[in-house]
Amino acid sequence: MRREVKAWIETTPESPWEDKSQEAVGSALVSESAKAASLEIEDRYDQSIDGFGGCFNELGMAALRKLPEPRRKQALAALFGPDEGCGFSLCRLPIGASDYSEGWYSYDEHPGDFGMDHFTIERDRESLIPFVKAAQALCPGLRFFASPWSPPTWMKSPAVYNFGRLMMEREVLDAYALYLLRYLRAYREEGIDVERLHIQNEPFADQKFPSCLWSAEQFIVFIRDSLGPLFEREKEEAGIWLGTLNGPELMSIMPDGSMRLSSYDDFVDKILLDEEVRRRIAGIGFQWAGRGNVQRTHQAWPEIPIMQTENECGDGRNSWEYAFYVFNLMQRYFINGASSYAYWNMILEPEGKSSWGWRQNSMITVDPEAGDFRLNPEYYVMKHFSRFVAFGARRKEARGRWCGSSIAFENPDGALVVIAANLQPMARPMAVVEGGERCCIVSLAPRSINTLVVVQAGDSE
Repeated sequence: MRREVKAWIETTPESPWEDKSQEAVGSALVSESAKAASLEIEDRYDQSIDGFGGCFNELGMAALRKLPEPRRKQALAALFGPDEGCGFSLCRLPIGASDYSEGWYSYDEHPGDFGMDHFTIERDRESLIPFVKAAQALCPGLRFFASPWSPPTWMKSPAVYNFGRLMMEREVLDAYALYLLRYLRAYREEGIDVERLHIQNEPFADQKFPSCLWSAEQFIVFIRDSLGPLFEREKEEAGIWLGTLNGPELMSIMPDGSMRLSSYDDFVDKILLDEEVRRRIAGIGFQWAGRGNVQRTHQAWPEIPIMQTENECGDGRNSWEYAFYVFNLMQRYFINGASSYAYWNMILEPEGKSSWGWRQNSMITVDPEAGDFRLNPEYYVMKHFSRFVAFGARRKEARGRWCGSSIAFENPDGALVVIAANLQPMARPMAVVEGGERCCIVSLAPRSINTLVVVQAGDSE
């Protein structure tokens, strides 16, 4: 099957998102010299891809509201527009306060309210839900996953948003399961159908911001005895996901000097080996230090979908160096089995400060004084994937010199999508080879990220 280039988009710090399609050299038999710089696409497939997106947070909507209406619409279109934007399709929601809320809150701060009589999402109607609905107007099929950063404080010990653990009394566990179910139903009534519930954001992190520590044993008891049975009785269709797991790293030294097993052995595997819990888990979400467990999990449990649930957040400077690091993160997650990738804060003000002063990167920065916004380097990195890799695409195995800095997918329509980064200070040739035939050969600019779309000859219109 002869292939030809339909599109080639190149991004460099000097010239982001440049169309280079006319410069690709088309099909020919592969010479030995071309093979030396090749990416050889194999006739082997791995996971299917089910989406790209980011997280809706209150501070993102606060920034958007400082833009005039026409520019606000353009910023949203840059993320969710199906034609020229990123075309995001799978996004994250916080259940209650996240570290990028304008303040800390839950949906029921009435101690002892085990029946959730006082549950309300009224606060979210002020900011978070309008943010989501503005995105849905551009992408009506937008899908969602969600996670809490902290249970209501009265369910924790100590009773604070930051630090602490969920109390393990049965009436508390059942109340928290009901709390999560009420959230799913309340959002569904707003026209926002959350299809994946991750039980806890970063269960290994005891943070200054809303957080909650969980052990494997706590996950097992909560899923087996409270959340799973409730969802079954109530015929709740949202999937229960084991996430969003942030580590710890593969080996930890404890304060007493002893060595702790890896999070795979002591957490992921321990939970999944409980058959009652395993049958209730729809998938696993990893972020931050959890990246060290993606490969092992995919190899051991290939039938379980894996999500990347939060991009590492940077320091608010939005540099190209960090954007290249993010490309490497994305490549690592996908070659190790992730089926989706979620950015963290999509939109922030300059320096990306949280309400308590943490600086983080974002895809878009709003300048309130100028009433304008700019697209940051990581915007383009995400767009190189999300714009071209379709829902249902399958990752293709590959070999050759370019394997360490590229990744290939086959879309449902048969198009081959290759995303490659040349982070060297000089231009480098790359020949894309499939079935012993060269699909194309291109010269990748220094410090560039590239997306090539290669189709069967005659299908490029």
